[in-house]
Amino acid sequence: MIKEVMLYDKLGEKKVHCKICSHRCRISPGKRGFCRVRENRDGTLYALNYNVVSSEALDPVEKKPLFHFYPGSPVYSLGSIGCNFKCKHCQNWTISQVEIDTSNAVEISPEMAVSRALELGARSIAWTYNEPTIWYEYTYDCAKLAKEAGLATIYVTNGYITPEAFRTISPYLDAFRVDFKAFNDDFYKRIASAKLQPVLDATLLAKELGMHIEIVNLVIPTMNDDPGELREMCEWIVQNIGADTPIHFTRFHPYYQLTDVPSTPLKTLEMAYDIAREEGMRYVYLGNVMGTDKESTFCPGCGELLIKRGAFDTLECRITEDQKCPGCGEPINVVNG
Repeated sequence: MIKEVMLYDKLGEKKVHCKICSHRCRISPGKRGFCRVRENRDGTLYALNYNVVSSEALDPVEKKPLFHFYPGSPVYSLGSIGCNFKCKHCQNWTISQVEIDTSNAVEISPEMAVSRALELGARSIAWTYNEPTIWYEYTYDCAKLAKEAGLATIYVTNGYITPEAFRTISPYLDAFRVDFKAFNDDFYKRIASAKLQPVLDATLLAKELGMHIEIVNLVIPTMNDDPGELREMCEWIVQNIGADTPIHFTRFHPYYQLTDVPSTPLKTLEMAYDIAREEGMRYVYLGNVMGTDKESTFCPGCGELLIKRGAFDTLECRITEDQKCPGCGEPINVVNG
């Protein structure tokens, strides 16, 4: 099913200006935007992927990863086709970098998606696997219905959404789980075909809009693992988003077009962890590694174990109903209930 795009301008000569993502494509008749799922048909811009679903699953919310958003709860996860990034290391390239005309997908209406989430006992619904921003009209309609049904809502995103699109969907969006691919523009340009600043701007806006924010940084050897860059990123987060913002440093494995780059050494991740703590970040995690306690949450006040995790599961949660440490009463930045 196709649907007219919500936010775009009609220009002269039947050209259009898309205002959903920060590429802000100007698209001629018969052409598609950078994401390849928005097409100008005779001066009207259509989303080609409105209810097109490539992937669905009931996941632990920790798999997103979201560690401070209804810990231990199930989330109904949906993905579509396409992306507004061209990441050379994309783990989901078989859905993000393919053409929608040849994709293997099914149609699921917003009503059906919310109904399935409720039937499966999900606490929340997430748009994930590929970039939800380019699925905007569908996620907007789903999110409105989800909120009416009592479900929490999650964007697992690269953060390349425009302020106008973000503000429009914000009344129906609870959590913004954003990737910081790196903290330098050169990486974004070479590896993702994008820019850093719009990601930072969207994260600042998520903070202003009162959303729950968690940040993931995939640490890639020789590309974004410079200690100075990691420190600069953590400084920015503390100063602009807050020291209570959870950050996940995750291990890279060779994939897609970066098969010549080795997996991230554990010592590099531990270095990133130490830098984040030195800069004052209170909730720092390591991902895609086994045999570490750095997946669990400890009280930043007294050091008591609050949430014990393992293999994408919450094994124990000791945070009180009013989101405090049971030992010292320290307020904990967690959405629960």
